[in-house]
Amino acid sequence: MRPFIILLFLFTTFQSIGQKAITVAHSDEEIIVDGYMHESIWDKFEPADSFYQYFPVDSIQAIYPTEVRMVFDAEHLYIAVVCYSAGSDYVTPTLKRDFRAGGNDNITFLIDPIGNGNNAYMFGTNPIGIKREGLISQGGTTLRGFSTSWDQKWFAAASIQENKWVAELKIPLKILQYDDGNDTWKFNVYRFDLQENERTTWVRIPSSQFIFNLSFMGDMTFNRPLKSSTANTVIIPYVTTSLVKDNEALDTDYMWQGNAGGDVKMNVGTGLKLDLTVNPDFSQVEVDRQITNLDRFELFFPERRQFFIENNDLFSNHGFRDVNPFFSRRIGIVEDPDTEYNVQNTIYGGARLSGSLNEHWRLGLMTMQTAGDDDINVPSSNFTVASLQRNIFKKSNLSFIAVNKQNFWTEEDPANVSYNRIIGSDLNFATESNAWSGKLFAHYSLNENNLKQPFSTGLFMERIMENARFRWMHAYVGEGYEAQTGFVRRNNYMQLNPSFDYLFKSATSYVNQHGPGVSFNSIWLPFVRETDQKFSLNYQVQTIYNYRFNAGLHRESVFLTDSFDPTGTDAFPLAANSLHIFSYFTFQFRSDNSKAFSYNIRPTFGRYYNGARLGVDGNFRFFRQPYLDIRLDYNYNFFDLPHTATTIHTLLIGPRIDLTFSKSLFFTTFIQYNTQSQNTNINTRLQWRFAPVSDLFIVYTDNYFTDPTDPANRFLGDLRNRSLVVKASYWLGL
Repeated sequence: MRPFIILLFLFTTFQSIGQKAITVAHSDEEIIVDGYMHESIWDKFEPADSFYQYFPVDSIQAIYPTEVRMVFDAEHLYIAVVCYSAGSDYVTPTLKRDFRAGGNDNITFLIDPIGNGNNAYMFGTNPIGIKREGLISQGGTTLRGFSTSWDQKWFAAASIQENKWVAELKIPLKILQYDDGNDTWKFNVYRFDLQENERTTWVRIPSSQFIFNLSFMGDMTFNRPLKSSTANTVIIPYVTTSLVKDNEALDTDYMWQGNAGGDVKMNVGTGLKLDLTVNPDFSQVEVDRQITNLDRFELFFPERRQFFIENNDLFSNHGFRDVNPFFSRRIGIVEDPDTEYNVQNTIYGGARLSGSLNEHWRLGLMTMQTAGDDDINVPSSNFTVASLQRNIFKKSNLSFIAVNKQNFWTEEDPANVSYNRIIGSDLNFATESNAWSGKLFAHYSLNENNLKQPFSTGLFMERIMENARFRWMHAYVGEGYEAQTGFVRRNNYMQLNPSFDYLFKSATSYVNQHGPGVSFNSIWLPFVRETDQKFSLNYQVQTIYNYRFNAGLHRESVFLTDSFDPTGTDAFPLAANSLHIFSYFTFQFRSDNSKAFSYNIRPTFGRYYNGARLGVDGNFRFFRQPYLDIRLDYNYNFFDLPHTATTIHTLLIGPRIDLTFSKSLFFTTFIQYNTQSQNTNINTRLQWRFAPVSDLFIVYTDNYFTDPTDPANRFLGDLRNRSLVVKASYWLGL
């Protein structure tokens, strides 16, 4: 009888957790967002409380309570939260917007107005009132579906009081997309309390899932009908001027350049948004963090540009990351064949219509026109993509995509391709609890060359259990599958990649969780031979104080179909049609990033192709909150390979200094010294947010030639190019 009573108790407990709800009351009382909750309306309603731990353990209630209250009026949603704590020794490393949740005291709200569990808005703040906002896609089941690049005009304030901190948020309803008349939205909250070393959520989430997983949401119910506001038009004009010197283009004199353009954002109906852009400029975007490339194929860098972020999942979440029919970084960024660096390619303008048609259908349409550049043999091109998504069952959807790149060449050349098109469909599936999830896709490419096998297909499945995770992936990419507007690392291969991880969890010991993992990855030329095989065994350990350790043993087999330099310097290639089998060890030590000093060290040593390699990479970080944040990234490799004349060294070191003088004034200096690419990059940026979502940027960039074998050019050799850019943008709401 006793086991039956226990099971009944657990069942009713979890049923009640899944049915959590908060009432959002209508109020005509004026609410001043100052972080003090002086208004009487906050005392009239019971808060949403009873938070559960997510870390260190996910089976008990929070040590210190959190209370959330909500009200709304005709134009805004107001949220007030009280975060109780052991004291007032909070960790807030920076005054900069869009801080990372890890290593900070903060609270984050997830709001899903449509309620389909696939997409949500994210709003967060910390004890000193710094804001973060973003978008969640793919149900919050992958890191790829989490982005803080989305910016909107909203308000937050916080105050530190005795044994607690209090925050108030004011979110304009017009920036949210929701169905007219829908009075119940999905909602959850997660909090990081660093004094108690716990992470908590309102609706309990198993630690095997991401803390922003949208399968675990309660209800926020409005106590009177909510009408959608379509009157939201925003104009964001910009002006920019720059002083440029490009020695590589033989422009030895400085040249003044000026530019102007802007964006328009407006609601169309209740769930769609129309974005227009004319002559956009992305000079304020941070430079990419360089990576030492020891791979034979292109590296992936995420999209950072604001225009392409909102509803980006409609366009970019097709296929797998390495077999993606649409990758927005292909628009306006091209590779200079002489320097092999990405350079900006002028975008004349474009338009995007995206969002929800209703609770079942989502639509995405986008077209962009870019300029040509004869100096680097780039044609003027039009990029058009259309996507239609239908929600099915509780947590699944079926989507269709069509991509067209139309090139307009200035010179007649039989080798020039005038168009490239992709059509395809994806099925994203998941159970309601996300215990099972996955993706199935099939895509087809078209161009005038009529290439053989112009299609790709793949399947991914994941089973998440309380202590284990199993993944299965296989894919096929045909020889003629060409996605010029996508990201496809290689063609003509089949891939099989299963993996399994198991974790032992403890609620009482110093070690929070630990366990082994195994993975196998095999790639082969269809019906010819295997080209790549990797087998890995690893063991991971995580402590309750956020220290992590991982050890791995790896065995690789690589058959080179083309010549390849394993040092990444293109100086000492191995011969094509050669087979290499080698084994090596990897380790990782990562400390608690909430401490003033933290580190991440990843050593690698063992056999490497026909010789040996010793490598170490990671970073060191020091901050003095909330004004100074210093980070040093590093990557060093020592190669001892018989086919080279001598031992080879590569070094990438990147110190970065972030100064946050106030909530509106920021200064960043980022230096990257890279011997593999023989380049030293210096980038400094001053940002003044003189009004909400309105900025003045001053950006200075230098690129120098670096030759580690030449003492005169070892660090700062000949200047490659230099620029000074001043840009101002203003958010004008109508």
